[in-house]
Amino acid sequence: KTQEVKLVSVYRDTFLNVGEDTYNKANVAYAYGGPGRAVEMLNNNLDLNITDYVTVGFSGLIDIVDAVGGITITLTEEEVGYLNSYQICMAEELGREYIPVEYAGEQILNGMQATAYCRIRYTAGSDFKRTQRQRDVLIQILEKAKTMSLVEMNAAIDAILPKVATSLDIKEILEI
Repeated sequence: KTQEVKLVSVYRDTFLNVGEDTYNKANVAYAYGGPGRAVEMLNNNLDLNITDYVTVGFSGLIDIVDAVGGITITLTEEEVGYLNSYQICMAEELGREYIPVEYAGEQILNGMQATAYCRIRYTAGSDFKRTQRQRDVLIQILEKAKTMSLVEMNAAIDAILPKVATSLDIKEILEI
């Protein structure tokens, strides 16, 4: 109705009805029923009317950040250590190279670094801070995408679309 986009986080450990009157952590709905069940869970528990979804795994997020040329994030000393640890795990898991972050402060993170940043949850703020990091990364991606030419945007979409699961078709994505 308002033509506005709202970005919110539902914490994965939130105890909700995940379907069929079964109560569990919210992430169980996605794990056992995919995006459709997760959307159904959110709609039923939070009185929403979500009709579409977009879901992206680690590999897709890495490629999205790289497709927009990286994102600017300010890191703390504590975050640098965790970020690099997550990069090591992801590099092994995904068979990718990684570049360690060497210092705290403002810098441009590549896809692997930004994805590792999103995963950090052991600093002050715990999961609340982790979801804030995730929202910050998504907002940075959107801001960078807004500055891309149509040709650049098309190339980025072609590169990342195979790694995205969505209920939207390509025409709807382009309209958005």
